[in-house]
Amino acid sequence: MTQTDPLSNPAPSFAERLGIPAPLFWGFVGLLFFMIGDGVEAGYLAPYLEGHGITSRDTAFLFTIYGVTVSISAWLSGPLSDLWGPKRVMWIGLGIWTVFEVAFLAGGVATSNYSIMLLAYAMRGFGYPLFTYGFLVWIAAATPPRQLGSAAGWFWFAFSGGLPTLGSLFASFAIPVIGEMTTFWASLGMVLVGGLLALLLTKEPAGSQRLAPKDVAASTIFFSSLSILWREPKTFIAMIVRTINTSSEYAFLVIMPAFFTKVIGFSLSQWLQLLSIVFLSNILVNLLSGIFSDRIGHRTVVAFGGGIGAALMVPAFYYVPLMYPGNFFVAAVIGALYGATLAAFVPLSGLVPQICPKEKAAALSALGLGAGASTWVGPAIVTWFESWRGIEGIVWIFSGLYVASALMTLALTVSPEARRHLDKMAARERKAAQAAARGDVAEDLALGERA
Repeated sequence: MTQTDPLSNPAPSFAERLGIPAPLFWGFVGLLFFMIGDGVEAGYLAPYLEGHGITSRDTAFLFTIYGVTVSISAWLSGPLSDLWGPKRVMWIGLGIWTVFEVAFLAGGVATSNYSIMLLAYAMRGFGYPLFTYGFLVWIAAATPPRQLGSAAGWFWFAFSGGLPTLGSLFASFAIPVIGEMTTFWASLGMVLVGGLLALLLTKEPAGSQRLAPKDVAASTIFFSSLSILWREPKTFIAMIVRTINTSSEYAFLVIMPAFFTKVIGFSLSQWLQLLSIVFLSNILVNLLSGIFSDRIGHRTVVAFGGGIGAALMVPAFYYVPLMYPGNFFVAAVIGALYGATLAAFVPLSGLVPQICPKEKAAALSALGLGAGASTWVGPAIVTWFESWRGIEGIVWIFSGLYVASALMTLALTVSPEARRHLDKMAARERKAAQAAARGDVAEDLALGERA
């Protein structure tokens, strides 16, 4: 009996011990490299363009239009993966990113042609969501339920670890050595390496297949992921909260490089290192906020740790460095606290499926739409309001939005009907686990009798 155990229960692989589904391991590695490449420009594209004759308003508008296409693409990635299979969607995303990055750099940035920049950068915005969120759909389709939570955690670790944490860190060391323009081109190489690693070395078969049943029309797939916003109004509220969550992040990528380099007195490398610290904190607290939400409640963590916390830390990220100009340590501490408050919104991903337990995928697509929207809402606020009161006015707009997000989060309650459905599902899972346990015992006894 003991001799047959290793055959029936093979030792878990290194990837599985980490919580990564083994067939998708190279997908996670490729995703990390892809997002590092995508994040290289995050901390210095705005000051680079402004240093080459592009106004701050035009730069903010460029980021706004880019965010609009990212938002559309983030929503499209789910239905397109259902129709064509996630792997094909990822190939399309990689192709779009590559082609339009070349157009952006060679035709726009190198010649200071704003029109080409605007068109190419906007079109490139369709690329990374198709690649990254296509892979997230692949994870959901191919991962056993017992591993899905940890697999999703590793997805967000790779995603935010690359954009902008390691991407900005790479830029901070590369720019002094090879220059700003060459660093842009290096980011393209890193994206290609990551994309090819993920797509050529990941052989898991589910990603190459249509995920939706053959008899489901494309119009039905697309419509259901939108109609839930008015059929279940709380998903619409959650989408708005998710939009507010990271909108300040994308706004700060536009306005804070100049603030910290020209006003506070940091070098560009110091600003990029500060940005890496902000998002390193964000990555670590992503995990902690989920743990705390299981103990004290999802709404509590999001409303107070996220909404109220960010309402306080956004102005602190502006005013405290002004009080200690040139002091990198103080700025790093405040930046880390700011990044932590953004991570406190993570439990929304656990709360929304409880609100709509019968339509979990569609409810999560609403959060995806909000995440995409934040990439253009933040820069749009800069475009519309920077001339009003400058950076200081924008900081207080975001502080107010975070207070509003806290109040909206308190309205995200689980209805009695949804609670009953969740209880029924939990009861079924307990019965299934008990039945499986009884089956395992019976199998062991049978093996013992045969031995």
